[in-house]
Parts: sequence; C-alpha cells; structure tokens
Amino acid sequence: MVLKNTFSPHLSKMLCFYFFFLSQLISAQVKIEVEVLSPFLDANKPLFVALDYNKWNPGDPAYILIKEKENLYSIVLENVPSSFEYKFTQGSWMLVEGTPSGEGLPNRSFDRNVTKSSIVKAKILGWEKQVAYDIIVDNIPENTPKDAEIYVSGNFNNWESGNADYQLKRNIQGQYTTRIYSDMAKLEFKFTRGTWESVEARESGKARPNRIIYRSSDINNKSVNVTIEGWEDLMGTLHVYSLFDFLLLFAVFQGILLVIAIPLIQNANIEANRWLILSIIISSMSILLYLMSNFQTFVNRFPGIVILHDFIYFVYAPIFYFYLIKLLYNVHFLPSKWYLHFVPFMVQFFVYLPFLMQNDKRFLLDLMEQKLILTYIFGGAGIFGLLWNVYYWYLFRKTIVAYKLEFQTNLSYEQNLNYLNTVSVIQFVVLCFWAFSIVAILVGHYFNIDNIRLFENSVDLTWLAFSIITYFVGYFAIHQSETFKAQPQKISIFDDLLETAVNLNQKVVANDPEHIKKDVEKLEKFMVDHSPFKNPKVSLSELASQIQIPSHLLSKIINDHYHQNFFDFINHYRIEEFKKMVIDPKNQNLTFLGLAYEVGFNSKTAFNRSFKKITNQTPREYLDSIKLQ
Repeated sequence: MVLKNTFSPHLSKMLCFYFFFLSQLISAQVKIEVEVLSPFLDANKPLFVALDYNKWNPGDPAYILIKEKENLYSIVLENVPSSFEYKFTQGSWMLVEGTPSGEGLPNRSFDRNVTKSSIVKAKILGWEKQVAYDIIVDNIPENTPKDAEIYVSGNFNNWESGNADYQLKRNIQGQYTTRIYSDMAKLEFKFTRGTWESVEARESGKARPNRIIYRSSDINNKSVNVTIEGWEDLMGTLHVYSLFDFLLLFAVFQGILLVIAIPLIQNANIEANRWLILSIIISSMSILLYLMSNFQTFVNRFPGIVILHDFIYFVYAPIFYFYLIKLLYNVHFLPSKWYLHFVPFMVQFFVYLPFLMQNDKRFLLDLMEQKLILTYIFGGAGIFGLLWNVYYWYLFRKTIVAYKLEFQTNLSYEQNLNYLNTVSVIQFVVLCFWAFSIVAILVGHYFNIDNIRLFENSVDLTWLAFSIITYFVGYFAIHQSETFKAQPQKISIFDDLLETAVNLNQKVVANDPEHIKKDVEKLEKFMVDHSPFKNPKVSLSELASQIQIPSHLLSKIINDHYHQNFFDFINHYRIEEFKKMVIDPKNQNLTFLGLAYEVGFNSKTAFNRSFKKITNQTPREYLDSIKLQ
C-alpha cells in the first residue's frame, strides 16, 4: 500500500521561500577584507571604513575593521545597498588612504550587479600625505596632579577639551607628545587636563591666548616644542608676570578712594568734579573688568566679561571732555546736542548686546575659534575707538590751549593747571600703545607672524598707562582751588554755540585816536604811580576798574597799542621793576626768587618763563651781563 504525500506542495513552497530569504540575506551582507601594505600613519589608531551611506563619517565606531592577522583587517557590512562608495581611514580625513607616493585616491566603489561575490578584497598601498605636527611638551607645571591626563584642543577638533584622539602620551624622555594632522593655514590650540576649567595658563595663573602655528608650504611632521607654564585652576606662586595685575588692582582701589575723598575735601569746582567722579568710576570699573577678564575663573561664570571693558572706548572721552569744559569755562549747562557725543557708545551697546545674551558655551567657543564676525565687530570697535579717542585728545588739547589764551587776556598770573598737560601727555602715551597693539595684531594676521605675546604686552601697557591718569586728575582735583572761568566757545563739532554772558549796559566806544591816546597816558601813569603789577592776583577787570576804563577797551588798548596780551603786559612791568631792584644795593640780601615775589610773580616757574620770553635771557645771564658793563 503506498501512502500519498498530501503535504508536498506546501513543503515545497516553504523551502522555496526559505532559500529565497537566505539568498537575500546573504546578498545584503558584504565582507570587506583589506591588506595593509603601508605602515599606519598612527600606530595607536584603528582602521575604519567610511561609506557614502554613513554620511562619510571617517571614525564611526560601527564601521571599525577587525584585525584577523598581521596586516589583514576585515569588516562585515550588514544591509548594504546594491551599490555604494567607500574609503579607508584611521578615524579622520587627515588619516586617509592614498597612493604609495602620498597622492589622493578616488573613492572605491561596490556594485552588486558587477561584483557577484559578497567578499571584497582590497589593499592599502599608501596614505594620503597630510600636514602633520608633532606636538612635544618638554615641561609641565610642578603642581600638575600626578595622575593628570593632558589633551590638546584646537580649531582642528572643534575645540573639544577632552578628545581621546588628542591625548598626549608620555615618552621615555618624560615628554608629553601627540601628533596633529591638519591642512589649516592657521592652527590654533591650547592644552587642557580634560575640561576648560583646567586649561593651561601663564605661570601666574593668568589666562593665555591661543597658541598659533602658521602652515608653510614645505611643512611635514614638524616638531613643535612647547612648555606649559601653569593651569588656570591651579594658581601658581606670585611671579613678575602678575605685576601688571597688582598695579591695575591698586589703581582700582585708588579710584574708589578718590570717589569718596573728592566730594568730602574739595569745595571748589563742584560741578566739574561731578563729571570727574563719573569718569573715575567708569575708568576704575573698566580696569577691574579688564583685570577679571584675564582669569578663566571669572570668564567661565560670565563669558561676556571679556568684552564689557570695551564700552570704555566711546564713553570715557566725552565724559572727561565735559569735565574739562565745566572746569575751565563759564558753562552752566551742557551743549544742547550733548547726546551726540554718546551715539557711538549706544551703537556699540546694541551691537554687543546679542553676544552678551548668547549661550555661554557657544560664545566661548566662538571666541576661541575667532569667528570672522567676532573679529570684524570687536576688532572694528577697537580701531574706531582709537580714532574716536584721538579726536577727543585733540579736543582736550584745543580746550586747554584756548583756555590759556583766555586767561592770559584777563589774568596776570599762571594757574596751577600743569597737571592737565601731564594728563594730556599720559593720554597720548595711552593712544600710542593702543595704536601699536592694533598694528601688531594686524601685522601678525596678514604676515602670519606669531606676535601674540607682543600684542598682550602692549595691551597691558595701554591699560597701565590709562590707570595712571586717575591718580593725577584725582590728586590735583583735591588740591586745586577754584579756577578762573573763561568765556565759553565752540570747540567740538557736536557743540552748539554755548551761551555767553553779554553786558547790555556796556557802551561801544568809538575808535577815536585822541581818546585812545588819553587812555594810554592814563594807563601808563597809573602803572608808574601805583604799581598795580605788584599785586600777584591783579586782573584785567580789576585794573580797568581802578583806572576807570571799560575792561573791553583796556584789553583793546593793550592788544593794539602794546601788541601784547594782558598777561605779558603786566609781566613786562614786573620784569622792568625786577631789573631796577636787582641792581639796588638795598636788595643785595634778597634772592632772585625773593625779588620775583616782590615784583608780583606768584611762582618761580612763571618768573623764569616770563623773563626769558621778554628779555631773551635767563635771570642769571642778565645779571652776568650787567656786571660786565
């Protein structure tokens, strides 16, 4: 009896389906075997395959090859498309296969319709020649933890602070080494201990700028020897490098004391000193912010601190200018267009605002990468700020010169305003250092010169010189008596014509020669008979009142008839009186200075300067000349 197989059609279908599925599964797999006939560029890094369907990721851990035996590596690719392109790397496109001579290779390709086998055999005959830098750290700080892991981070790895591929290894000589492959024209980097809180610093703990290597056309496997001076989270001992910091900190405390002392001690020039106090507050705050921006501890908490001190570029100079015109001129109100002086500051504020509000880590990363937009904005602010302050320095000088001409027309003595000249000189030095720092960074950028240390020092000197201004202005503001107030005049392009007091009762005197001749005779007789010049504080208005001549007419007589201003006119009489007294035997017991005070001079400097100007001789030369007669 033969049994009939009723299940054979169903079994056949199942077997067919099984073999079809198995064939599809096998066809979806591709095994790549590669024989490496050229030594690895980096013996410590594995071999990867980068494919078009994994977005050409050169170091994807899912596509790492397994070593089967010496120089033979393989990988099984699952669910591959029917065709794809690929290349072998050592984890980055800086370590990619090439020809034996170091040239680049086109992409390898696989097509299932062309290659029937699911096993692909390949050979690596060479590696694409890349720019390589051997970073060698000769010395690290003594306070570095014994178990510390040191990394190099830069624009070549998106500033990752603890990338294992860039960990330094210690060699037998005790040096820490690693190799960087990068074809960037400008390589920037720093060392860390795995985080940006533990980044390298100056020996004193102060933040240091990025290290820079500029690429040359013939560079290959260049050795770069460096020394790590310190770590920002491990403050070292006090060294000479931190001297600037202590001097700036002293200037900040000095500014605070002056802000407290000036209102308590000085009763003169009250309105002017309010602007002076404001300028001291702004300068002291800016110096403190600059000082804090040099330490990563503060930068990590608030990255915006690195640009806050820039606001002084456009706000300090107008405020100091307002102090000068309040100090020197009879001005009760600011110019009606005073706000124009602060337009650049407002523009800078709104331009900087997005960066101050930006995510902290993103802003720090952009700063380290020196994004082009940041370079243009902050660099442009520095250059325009320099030009803005040069203009105001010109205003300061113009203001002081105009004031001196005014009081020489009305006063017969010199005011102790030499400190303003000293401040002007210091401001000029500040501008010179500022300009030098800009030139240094531009030269370094365009000529590929690593002059960051020179730039740093010039910036430090700029702030140090600027901090000295606070001392001079504050000290003399405390000791300065009320100044003579000159008539206001237009000085700045932003000022309208300031209000000038006008005497409506003043009569206009005709230009009558006979009348003027009588006034000249009256003046000369009064000068001889009453010697008003012996009064050190005699002024034009006082003399005009004594001889009963309108002050404006007296000024005109002195200018037109004697071709002198009031200051020189009075000092001429004092010099002539000195000449008489110096040869008088009764005065042999007096010194030159004593005689100068007798004839009305209020200082040795004023006497010597006037004597030289009028006689073309010093007092000593004059005395020697009359002895020879």
